[in-house]
Amino acid sequence: MTDVRRAGERYRGGDPGAGIDTRHAFSFGPHYDPDNLRFGALIACNEERLAPGAGFDEHPHSHTEIVTWVVEGELTHRDSGGHETRVGPGDVQHLSAAAGVRHVERNDGPAPLTFLQMWLTPREPGGTPSYTLVPAAGGPVRYEVPAAGAVLHVRRLGAGERTAVPDAPWVYVHVVRGAVRLAGTGLGPGDAARITGAEGLRALASAPADLLLWEMTP
Repeated sequence: MTDVRRAGERYRGGDPGAGIDTRHAFSFGPHYDPDNLRFGALIACNEERLAPGAGFDEHPHSHTEIVTWVVEGELTHRDSGGHETRVGPGDVQHLSAAAGVRHVERNDGPAPLTFLQMWLTPREPGGTPSYTLVPAAGGPVRYEVPAAGAVLHVRRLGAGERTAVPDAPWVYVHVVRGAVRLAGTGLGPGDAARITGAEGLRALASAPADLLLWEMTP
């Protein structure tokens, strides 16, 4: 089964007056929707846009696997584990909050920043927080989050190219740029598809496209 969610259906959030514009794909904070709490292990997929100088002051997380992918601009990250990094376009950042961590996220650069931040629930709570940064590879990326039984695939397609959708109990497809056809349906920037029981599916790029795909197992 394929459940398509359009970019315009996302919940608006953030603080526009402070230069923060957020679009939530799932129930989040004051936007409570009991029918849209999660899909597989995924509990958040937030499109974040930060103006220069804007950001999120230090705040806590626990029992969450937080994966961030920068679309454009540069994200400054600092956390209570002593990590301080700059995350650029195409980089994959993974903060495992485990028993508890605090972090800061800011746009300290001169240009607007856009990134996708995705939260997954771990199979087991607790543990020691950890941090990983995978530099942009320029091609397909496969990043495993074993604590959540999930794998992130980053696919960049030229017009007319096809890519296989992983066969898995749950697959979440997010179109970052461009346009694709999936299961007979056209998807554009910000659109997503939640696929249950994926088997033998392929996505066709009708224009150059960047896709993020989450492959998830119980």
